[in-house]
Amino acid sequence: VQLQASGGGLVQAGGSLRLSCAASGQTFSNYAVGWFRQAPGKEREFVAAISRSGSSTHYPDSLKGRFTISRDVAKNTLYLQMNSLKPEDTAVYYCYAKGGYTYWGQGTQVTVSS
Repeated sequence: VQLQASGGGLVQAGGSLRLSCAASGQTFSNYAVGWFRQAPGKEREFVAAISRSGSSTHYPDSLKGRFTISRDVAKNTLYLQMNSLKPEDTAVYYCYAKGGYTYWGQGTQVTVSS
């Protein structure tokens, strides 16, 4: 499966962005999918995931209430709605699809200015 992330950009603190991750080659319903992020000089950090069935979502406690993951099976696209953004949310955001192998998108830069 190939993943193409988009939607990143520059936003002021308190603003919102919606990231998209379009999949080709396989349907998302065959995979658990989600997002990680990596800030400069830091390790990759888990952001959100949605189960293969789409019935459950997962977030780290630090992001609950601000970030929402969703998917559109018909469009084979994964989304990440990010609200109340903070400068510490600045990172490259990567989508992934996990089956027997984990596929990664190329990343999209999110920069939050104070």
